[in-house]
Amino acid sequence: MKTEPTAQPKLYIGIDIHKRSWKVHCATDLFMGKSFSMPPEPQILYDYVQKNFVDHEVSTAYEAGCCGFSAHRSFIHFGWLSVVANPADIHRSGKEKYSKTDRIDAQLIARELKDGRLNAVTVPDVEREELRSLFRSRNDLVKDIRRNKSRIKMQLLYFGITIPEVFNTDKWSHRFRNWVDAVTFAHPTAKSALEGRMRTFRFLDREKREVSNELRAYCRKHYKNDYDLLRSVPGIGGVVACGIFNRLVLASFYW
Repeated sequence: MKTEPTAQPKLYIGIDIHKRSWKVHCATDLFMGKSFSMPPEPQILYDYVQKNFVDHEVSTAYEAGCCGFSAHRSFIHFGWLSVVANPADIHRSGKEKYSKTDRIDAQLIARELKDGRLNAVTVPDVEREELRSLFRSRNDLVKDIRRNKSRIKMQLLYFGITIPEVFNTDKWSHRFRNWVDAVTFAHPTAKSALEGRMRTFRFLDREKREVSNELRAYCRKHYKNDYDLLRSVPGIGGVVACGIFNRLVLASFYW
């Protein structure tokens, strides 16, 4: 009597993703699988699966991190189920908490995927993700400005130059900037150092303003309803509205 399979075989792929290489572990319902390294190219993994696991229902998983969601989108394009997991949500037992290698991580992800214990993080669409990168760029500029301000104040403190009380605030007015420009030292070397830091500060401040304007303009144009609704809340300005909006994956579902 001829027998036929009653269910489609399943393949579970756990991937420990890095910039230069991926550590991959493949497992099925029948065997624990094998681990191997490969270049960080989704197409190479697809070709491997097509060669060795044809007709399998494929599920993949990897930890969210610096490599973003491009691999996830490629796997979805291949017709695979893809999970991007929060590393903190992956269960580790016993020595797995202390023995950490790329191979062990890939095996652990594949096992958790096979057992159905992985919860996926929400993956934003490409447009929202790229808009979020612009907002993060502004955050980086704010941090750089804060550090540069601290360097300028520390130089003044080091040389015993007291900032007038009227200027000793977090916001640097044009009057205060002009006052810093007029500070003199005994020798031109310290003056050159201060002028360089002030040039850096002005450049960063100008970049922050341009990025902020671009953020507000983009949200007003492409997400006007959500943006205007957030702006209608007392105390929420344009940049804060963009920040809240960027933390929502599908704002239209919330309003």
